[in-house]
Amino acid sequence: MNGIWANLVRELRAYFFSPLAYVVLTLLMLINGFVFTLIVSFLNDPRASGAAAPLQLFFGQTLFFWLVLLFVAPVLTMRLVSEERRSGTIEVLMTAPVTETQIVVGKYLAALTFYVFLWLPTLVYAGVIAYFSELDWGPVASGYLGVLGIGALFLSIGTFASTLSRSQLVAAIATFTLLMPLFVFGLLESLFNSELLKTAFGYLNLWQHMDEFAKGIVDTRRLVYYVSASVFFLFLASRALEARKWR
Repeated sequence: MNGIWANLVRELRAYFFSPLAYVVLTLLMLINGFVFTLIVSFLNDPRASGAAAPLQLFFGQTLFFWLVLLFVAPVLTMRLVSEERRSGTIEVLMTAPVTETQIVVGKYLAALTFYVFLWLPTLVYAGVIAYFSELDWGPVASGYLGVLGIGALFLSIGTFASTLSRSQLVAAIATFTLLMPLFVFGLLESLFNSELLKTAFGYLNLWQHMDEFAKGIVDTRRLVYYVSASVFFLFLASRALEARKWR
């Protein structure tokens, strides 16, 4: 646990003292603010009567939401291990009394913590809606749970990709490449006639997942998927790091 904590603190310092992190935070706030404004403007139109609640549309019902996740995950994780390898500090880290798993988990938890920090400003939107009208906090909480679960999965993939290259750019591209199949699985579901394939692709359909979370539906199968897949990619990351140790 000491090894995990040491790497967690070390990476959090790197995040909060990095100009890039605040650039990402600013861009995320601008994009989310723009999207929320568009949603509110749309719902204020009398022709939009009967449409979903603002935050229900905000959580996963626009392409902007997914573009943000596909952008944030590579940016937050691309330097985790690749920068250590490029600068040579990975050699020092590997000789410290910590295991590869502790290094990977510590770095991953730091990325996940900063990811949560990036989404905290969006709580203002819930406050604004609650001030002007009644707000059901259940779907809001489940919506954020979906954001956390999918983000955790994406960051684990980015952590694994970061162990594969010395270049941050290559790591970011690899992360994006690995994320795209997960993103498009939901679009492929309707192409199959087989019920087995429809069920399989439906289970992986992140669009459907977020639609359920935004409505206040928490399916434990979704949470099991995020946790198990995240653990799998972190396991791959630790094994990849261990393999590099002997080269």
